[in-house]
Amino acid sequence: MFRIKTLNKIARVGLDQLDKSRFSVEEDCANPDGILVRSAKMHDYEFPEALRAIARAGAGTNNIPVDRCSEAGIVVFNTPGANANAVKEEVIFAMLAASRHMFAANEWARKEAAAGGDVLTTMEKVKSQFAGPEILGKTLGIIGLGAIGARVADAALGLGMNIVGYDPYLSVHAALALDRRVNVVNNLDELLKVSDYITIHVPLNDSTRNTIDAEAISKMKGSVRIINLARNGLVDEQALLPALSSGRVAAYVTDFPDAQIANAPGVIALPHLGASTPESEENCAVMAAHQ
Repeated sequence: MFRIKTLNKIARVGLDQLDKSRFSVEEDCANPDGILVRSAKMHDYEFPEALRAIARAGAGTNNIPVDRCSEAGIVVFNTPGANANAVKEEVIFAMLAASRHMFAANEWARKEAAAGGDVLTTMEKVKSQFAGPEILGKTLGIIGLGAIGARVADAALGLGMNIVGYDPYLSVHAALALDRRVNVVNNLDELLKVSDYITIHVPLNDSTRNTIDAEAISKMKGSVRIINLARNGLVDEQALLPALSSGRVAAYVTDFPDAQIANAPGVIALPHLGASTPESEENCAVMAAHQ
């Protein structure tokens, strides 16, 4: 009997994949053979002697000390692609919300109503301040063309956008799966100079940290809208702040806000909602259990 410890709540449909004649699953297992985890940070986790494998129900392994696991002979799995559709939908939402100032407009309406104002009458006088561009015909730059980036490209093409993609690690299989209308460039600068919207979908490591920095921002078109729903650290937010103030960056949507960036002008701050759908959680749990 293999003992499996859960460090987060794992969807029942995933746990049900484990044959009960071979696996016992519990939260408080002292010496597990395997661990199922979502977002719990394990960098200071003391590995039990019996531990053989860790499966993360999510994309990436930033919360797991992979190097230390390798030294201890512990296999680490994750579930790439299982949450791709959920993140894709959030990207489309982010572009629309950033373009049409939806959050600011909603905040105005609620405040006006709370103050006893005649919203229906007043809104005709103020609605112009929330006007913004349509995404039809605009260019979306996608940094990272893996499971999520490719789905974003397909969805945006369906909305009439032009797509420019950049991925120095693009596999032959992934490249062949891309729609032929996606213009894949070999240099990030080519993407930066033509994109009206930029969304980033790469893991965080030494080579990707601050992919969008002051130099990158200087090469972008004016009034660009940037979306980071992938990882904290991919965007140098200290370099972003003056660009938001000047209007060079018209909007920034992030799933990883700190107090400073959340209160900056032009920012839509979200609490890491990329994979927060029941479908995504179930997909990740099932895939992790099979891993």
